[in-house]
Amino acid sequence: MRRLPTADWVTVRQARAIIMDDAAPLPSEERPLLECLGYVLAEDVSSPVDLPLWDNSAMDGFAVRAGDVRGATADVPRELRVVDDVPAGSFPSRPVGPGEAARVMTGAPVPEGADGVIRVEHTDGGTGIGTPEARVQIFSDADAGRNVRSRGEDVRLGAVVLRAGTVLRAAELGVAASVGRARLNVVRRPRVAVLTSGDELVPVEGFGEVLAGRKIVSSNSYALAAQLAESGMEAVLLGIARDTRESLREHLERARGCDALVTSAGISVGEHDYVRELLEALGAEVRFWRVRARPGSALAYGRVAGLGGIPWFGLPGNPVSTMVGFEVFVRAALLRMSGRRAVFPPAIPVRLREEVSVKPGATHFLRVRLHREADGTWAASPTGSQSSGVLTSLAAADALLVVPEDQEPQEGGTFPVGSSLPAIILGGAPLREEPGY
Repeated sequence: MRRLPTADWVTVRQARAIIMDDAAPLPSEERPLLECLGYVLAEDVSSPVDLPLWDNSAMDGFAVRAGDVRGATADVPRELRVVDDVPAGSFPSRPVGPGEAARVMTGAPVPEGADGVIRVEHTDGGTGIGTPEARVQIFSDADAGRNVRSRGEDVRLGAVVLRAGTVLRAAELGVAASVGRARLNVVRRPRVAVLTSGDELVPVEGFGEVLAGRKIVSSNSYALAAQLAESGMEAVLLGIARDTRESLREHLERARGCDALVTSAGISVGEHDYVRELLEALGAEVRFWRVRARPGSALAYGRVAGLGGIPWFGLPGNPVSTMVGFEVFVRAALLRMSGRRAVFPPAIPVRLREEVSVKPGATHFLRVRLHREADGTWAASPTGSQSSGVLTSLAAADALLVVPEDQEPQEGGTFPVGSSLPAIILGGAPLREEPGY
């Protein structure tokens, strides 16, 4: 792998540009139709048939010739001879001629000669159906020439019904099924290895040691796995590594076969922060090594040759820093790897309900709750402590207020009530192709 210079203290925009310029869709794979929900289509899908396959009825009623029912009213009905009965799944046995009608159900083929279907509510329902004496009284001509779905009006033979790059929702799967596709080629979703490290950490099953005052739960393992699941990715949890080179090396080796690696903690300048050192020993090219962002400045990115060239996202260890780092930098890259074009959460302008103060020299991401104002605009108020260790304030938030590094506050770093700033919607949809801030 070509040796690239390692940048230090890059801006948020620079870090995001480096990551996104490096992100590319994974190869495609064929999957059963019902397993394709949320995937990105990797091929154009064409129809081998017209849809509908035949002229069919949009109503339960009687197929007629429009000229036979013009002027029909409740006071002056038109009486027609019923010459056929066509339930859904059957086909007409004969055409409809002058003065004749055929009872048809919704979706059933419309007999030749008929050009409209009178809904059953505008008739007497017919009498003697199935006998030579069958008749129907028509009480309205409102449906004359209507309620027939023409052959091919939805899809023509050979038409492309789904384009490569489409995110497959329920409607798209329905379209694919309607043109006979039981399997589809889709962009493969990343399998993402997740590693947390720290001698102080235990899984939630070890909460007894927390109660004893000896350990803390590795909340980052669960939060990152959940963020990956929200994004449609498969999380491969590598476990909790101890703060030793041997343990970290053993856990990192478990990432082989994955498409990306996300680590939490172990990348700062502490005496036992060995993650970067060990990844570089595995051939990692570290593209940047700290970002001018709060929370989460201790954030790194690179590719690891010894693990198949997969991207590595090194996130900080503090819970809020980890989750914010994932939201701002990681999620969009993984979505791009899964074939999506729109990968960024929506950002909307909001006005502050409370004064906020920030230190200069970084882009800040503050946890806020959004409020709809009477004039339809949005306002935001902080959810509490903005410490990177207070995860409950992120749980109470529905957006991250973005204070760009180049946004000039008032003296003392203060943004007064009424200041306008962008806010990233957490869990927001639909996604956008540009970040919006």
